[in-house]
Amino acid sequence: MMLALQNQGCHNINFVSPSHVVPQILSAVAIAASEGLSVPLVFNTGGYDRVETLNLLEGVFDIFMPDFKFWDPQIAESACQAGDYPEVVRRALLEMHRQVGDLQFDGLGIARRGLLIRHLVLPNGLAGTREVMRFIAQKLSPDSYVNIMSQYRPCGRSAEVSGLNSYLTRDEYRLAVQVAKEEGINQ
Repeated sequence: MMLALQNQGCHNINFVSPSHVVPQILSAVAIAASEGLSVPLVFNTGGYDRVETLNLLEGVFDIFMPDFKFWDPQIAESACQAGDYPEVVRRALLEMHRQVGDLQFDGLGIARRGLLIRHLVLPNGLAGTREVMRFIAQKLSPDSYVNIMSQYRPCGRSAEVSGLNSYLTRDEYRLAVQVAKEEGINQ
């Protein structure tokens, strides 16, 4: 399938939520690489990845595209039953950045290698955007590419978490973009 996609002109092969099938992916990539696979490989993840797993990917994946959802462990516990999410994702991002660095593009503006971080802005400041941006700028790189996303919609169990049962306002999103700039994010 990867070779077929490459032959159709795809710019990359994007593995979405791949953490639980890393051994199978590595086997498949080895076969495809021996057959001529050469487009960048993207590890598209929620960010809740063990460094030990990421170490297995060194030299295989060209682009890491993780989420950084929450800064506060209490919010992460309330929303996802993963109070360790903030610490786990910080360690994962450090490792991803160590492996591939800042996002790099070819002459056509197509991403070839690096880290692209997604951050979904939540209502009532629940994502901890300032702290997330400060971490990225100070511990990774101020030249990190961050996709600051505004598409949060309350659904599912959002009413069970105080503050998540409302829509994000335009002002909250504008503030998040301003905060990213204030904390030193250049991209």
